[in-house]
Amino acid sequence: MLSEQRFLNDEQRNQLDWNKTGGMLPVIVQHAVSGEVLMLGYMNQAALQATEESGKVTFFSRTKQRLWTKGESSGHFLNVVAITPDCDNDTLLILVNPIGPTCHLGNSSCFSPAISDWGFLYQLEQLLAERKQADPDSSYTARLYASGTKRIAQKVGEEGLETALAATVHDREELTNEAADLMYHLLVLLQDQDLELATIINRLKERHNKS
Repeated sequence: MLSEQRFLNDEQRNQLDWNKTGGMLPVIVQHAVSGEVLMLGYMNQAALQATEESGKVTFFSRTKQRLWTKGESSGHFLNVVAITPDCDNDTLLILVNPIGPTCHLGNSSCFSPAISDWGFLYQLEQLLAERKQADPDSSYTARLYASGTKRIAQKVGEEGLETALAATVHDREELTNEAADLMYHLLVLLQDQDLELATIINRLKERHNKS
């Protein structure tokens, strides 16, 4: 969880400017881990209440003219991590952990293929996780997993050394290549140890807050 406060507190809820928006607040839905913007919807007060009670994003559908829980027919729910109003209290940002693709076209986002750099890194991590169970003959990544932790860790050490050496000779092109190799092999090692990059980032956040 990114925040101890999952839903709005009483003060935030009372400050929402429903009159300004005609009783319907725009809602931006964002992936809590990758930061990818998944979709835009609208909520009335009943939809917000349903969202907070169920923990699943529920909109007011302007076409259906009723409350609509995203995923009610597909099973692709948007599980709420945190809800935050904007500075004018007339828009909501909801961080979620999505179950399956958000877009009805099968894409992760309704705004696909737009994706941030971190979003790409998250997608790469998901791909590497899938390769853990793949046939070793199907890809280099699958062969690396099959070779075992010792070999994966050795590759991280090798790429770390090569990255450092490229920096010492001020070869920016080689440094870029070696740093990319290092990050890739580090992600594989983390997956081998059932660790997600988000866990490492949270540890960095903890250290930052203490510094």
